[in-house]
This record gives sequence, C-alpha cells and structure tokens, in this order.
Amino acid sequence: MGLPTIGTRVSYPAGELATHARVLAIVPADDARLAVVTDATSIHPVDAAWPDQPADRGALLVRGRTLPVLDAVVAATDGAALYLGADIPVRKGTEGWTFVVAHLVDVNDAVGVSEGDEVETRADATLRRALSVGHSACHVASLALNDAMRPRWSKDARVDALGAPDFDGLAIQTSRIEPDGSTDRYRLNTSLRRAGFDATGLADELASLETSVNRTLDEWTAAGGSIRIEADGDRLTDRRRWVCGLPPGTAIIPCGGTHATDLGELAGVGVTLAMEQDAGTPVLVMTTRVGAAA
Repeated sequence: MGLPTIGTRVSYPAGELATHARVLAIVPADDARLAVVTDATSIHPVDAAWPDQPADRGALLVRGRTLPVLDAVVAATDGAALYLGADIPVRKGTEGWTFVVAHLVDVNDAVGVSEGDEVETRADATLRRALSVGHSACHVASLALNDAMRPRWSKDARVDALGAPDFDGLAIQTSRIEPDGSTDRYRLNTSLRRAGFDATGLADELASLETSVNRTLDEWTAAGGSIRIEADGDRLTDRRRWVCGLPPGTAIIPCGGTHATDLGELAGVGVTLAMEQDAGTPVLVMTTRVGAAA
C-alpha cells in the first residue's frame, strides 16, 4: 500500500473517543516499536512543533485483539520515508509532504497486523476528559491573566481574543497541559519591555495579581458559557479554533487540542503565580488547577 498521500482524518476535535479506520502503513519507529498509520483516528497525538498537550492514552482494536498505543505523534512523509515527531524536517503545509498521526505500538503486539486491516482507534475517556478540562482552563486563565496585566502596558500591543494586551502570547516561553490544569512560563525579557510591558515590582505584587486573576476566573465560570471547536476540515493539518462564550464576549483562539464543552466544567479553577530566574531573565510561572486539584 505504501506511505499515505493524504493527511489523517481526526475526530478528537469533536470529542469523539472511538473511530473506525483502515491501516495505511506500518513502519519501524525503533527497535521496540512500530508506527501504525491509519486513515482516521480518534487519538490525539503530541505535536513536536508545539507539544503543549500530551498524547491520549488509547488502543487499536484489530482482528479481535487490543494493541495498546504506547504513544501517538504527528508524523510526516515525502513519499519516500516516514518522519516522526522532532525528526520531521519541514514545517506543516510544505508542498509535497503529507502529515499524519502515527500510533506507536509494541512490535510484538503488532504481529499479524497488516496494511489494509480494518481497525478501531479508541482513546481513554478518563485521561481525555482531564486533559480537555486542563486545556480549556489554560486558555481561560491566560485571558484572565492578560486582563489583570492591563495596567502594566505603556504602549499599544497586540491584543488577545477579548481585546486586552496579549501578555500571554507575547511572553510565553512554554505551555504544558496536564490533567485538570496546566503550567505556563512567561519570560520577562528585554523584548517584552521594549513592547511596552513594565515588570517593575511584579515580584512584590504576585499575591494581589493572583487574587485578581482568580476573582475573574470565579466570575467567568459562575456565569457559564459554551465551549466548542470550529474546524476548516477534518484533516490533521486543517485549522481549528477554540471558541468560548465568556462574560466579556466570545473568545476565539487558534488551537489544535481537545477541550471541555462548557465553562461549568471548570468550576473551582484557580491559579498560583511564582517568579523564577532563567539565566538571569525573570520568568513568571502560572500554575492552573481545576476543582479538587486547585
């Protein structure tokens, strides 16, 4: 059958946990694992280009057998070879390349599985929900942080989905989605100061800033509001957007992850703020937790 020439159809943006599919390619990933590429999947993969949300746990059901998926990664092929994760040498959208989801399975588990086999991809519901809640909480917390940071801007800056100066987008160093929460790191570097952000005294005002962000989060989640994903198509590389109805207005943020369906699922969300140093540059760390994890 050879390597695929069209991108994987993905159903996880719509919240699906199981999808019927067909095996397109089976390629060695390393000495212990095989990369199984299917024409469709419900399993969210990690993307090495922006690895904020980890992969789903899951399995491939084929011929009455269950193959645990050890990892799921974004992969790409030029028709000659399959490149996994960080080994992909080009950017998404590069002409002549096809981007797919590779399900990594134990080489021994996959004995007897062949290209052309009909399979079902199945994601673990408990982890999916926890990561989805964590990802939506991350977006909502970033918007609340941007709102609390408004007084620190002295120049017009790029704005976020609600019209506030986009501190999150301009200062983000890393973002990691976790079950029922996230951890975001913001570099307060020279570029940010030149853009008009004043970090003077921020370390001494973390407690009041934290209180302000959490007050906003309480107000927003109490009000409720729908959350959905809008997509330009069902392929892996089609653009997708997180759309959330918040009291100040509807927020739309480009996002390829999975999410909650209503703000009510984020009840009890709260953040903690801390300052660290990275090679002499101050870093603001925001940890977000939902419900009992807060």
